[in-house]
Order: sequence, then structure tokens, then C-alpha cells
Amino acid sequence: MTTAPDRLLRRLEWHVVRRLDGRLQGAYRTVFRGNGIDFTGLRPYLPEDDVRHIDWNVTARLDEPYVRQYTEDREVTAWLVLDHSASMRLQGKDSVRTDVAVSLGRLFTKTGNRVGAILYDNRYQRIIPPRTGRTHMLYLTDQLTRPPATASDGRTTDLAAMLHLAAATVRRRSLVFVISDFIGDVDWAPALTRLAQRHEVVTIRVVDPMELDLPDLGLVLVEDAETGEQLLADTGDPPFQQRLRAEVAGREAAVGSSMRQAGVVAHRIGTGEDLAQALVDMVLRSKRRRP
Repeated sequence: MTTAPDRLLRRLEWHVVRRLDGRLQGAYRTVFRGNGIDFTGLRPYLPEDDVRHIDWNVTARLDEPYVRQYTEDREVTAWLVLDHSASMRLQGKDSVRTDVAVSLGRLFTKTGNRVGAILYDNRYQRIIPPRTGRTHMLYLTDQLTRPPATASDGRTTDLAAMLHLAAATVRRRSLVFVISDFIGDVDWAPALTRLAQRHEVVTIRVVDPMELDLPDLGLVLVEDAETGEQLLADTGDPPFQQRLRAEVAGREAAVGSSMRQAGVVAHRIGTGEDLAQALVDMVLRSKRRRP
């Protein structure tokens, strides 16, 4: 008798991972991940190079910018940093988060790479050490599909603490996927920058389209999933819609700016999107971003 995690893993292997084979195979190192840790030499700086790879000592000595070159590791350790906050349990965002995490994890483990995970909310954190193989992914899938261990504590999720935990946990240079809706104050930017200074970081925002553009639903009771605060709103009121659009635009601009400043590869996946196509689009955008 198959279990629910086994059925989910089989479904994703068939409908997502299988469709991505041939399109991502062998490409994840150069698409999701930057250079490895083995130094091989120096060459003159080019405009499209990452400034973080400039060797400042050599640059100062030769009075011309030079960058360090690296040999890419054959094996990749990937970490999945997963937001398990209350806001991620609404409108199917939790299932998207799980499907994305399991699909990415299986893509890496099926080629012999190790995958670990950090599950986080304010009251509960779980660290799953990186391992490889389908059995490990089955265990990880089981952990991701379990109901939350605790109820919401009425506070907005501390994403900065989640990122600090990731920085303290992931010691060796790795590929880190941060999967969250990034709802709340943008006080996590310094922690994200710190994490990206040591690791190759990919952020994946899971969004409900209604969070970006609320339709006219009449008079509705809106509740903040994390704090429990409630508001009676007339969604058909033009001034309300105008204020809401301004707030959404401001939040999107702040999140985008913080991720660019941190130097991470940022993506967004909406609930209801075809997951395989969304991952392919994510790879294509990453390829265009890299030289």
C-alpha cells in the first residue's frame, strides 16, 4: 500500500521531473549555480563579470581589474529553505511550495547530488541534513506534507531569523533555494545579503494572484493570516482599490529592490501556474541573467 508522500513524489516525478529531463539535465550547475570553490587562475575583468569575483590585490598591483576563475564542483549540495508561516497555508501556496521543493530536490538527488532542508515558522524549526537518493526525498516529502506542529503565534513571520538560521546551518558553499511569499516588513534584506555572500542563492516567491490584484468582491471580511487582524473592506470602492494598488506596488518595489541589492537570483511562481512550465521559464530567465 502506497503512502500519501509516495503518491505525491510519484506524481511529481511523472508530471514535472520527467518533463524537465532533457531541458534541465546537466544545466542546473550553470543555470542555478555560479562558480565552484576550486580556484584555477586569473583573467582580465569583462563588463558582464560578477564584481564579487574581482581579485582586488592583483587589480591594485597591475592597475587593471582582474577576476578569479574557478572550476565547478562535480557535485552540488542544495538546500531548500522553506517558509512554513501561516500566510503560506492560504490559497494553495503551501502545496505550490511543497511541489516546487520536492521537484527541485528530486532533480538534484536523481543525479547523485545531496539535498537538505530547513522548515521554518516562528515557533517551529526543523533541519533535515543533506543526503541523496529517492529514499531521502521520500522522507523529505513526508516532512513537508505533515500538518503544522504549532498554531500561529499572532506575529508576522520573522524571515530575517529564517535566513540567519540558514546562514548558521549551511556551512559549506552550497546552492540555496529560499521558497517563501516574503510577506511582511522587508527587514530580511541584510540577512539575505549575508547568505548570498557565501552561497549561490535563488529566491522563489509563491504568490496568490489575488494578493497582487484584488477583484471587486463587494463587502468582504479580510483577515491577516499571521496576526489574525480583521478588516471589513468594500472591494468595489474606487478609493480602496487605489490605495490597495499603491500599497501592492510599493511592496513589490521594495521586495524587488532588496533582492537585487542582495545579488540573488529572484523568481516568482503564482498559484495555479503549470509547475513544469514555471520551472522551465525560471531556468530560461536565469540563463539570460548569466553571461
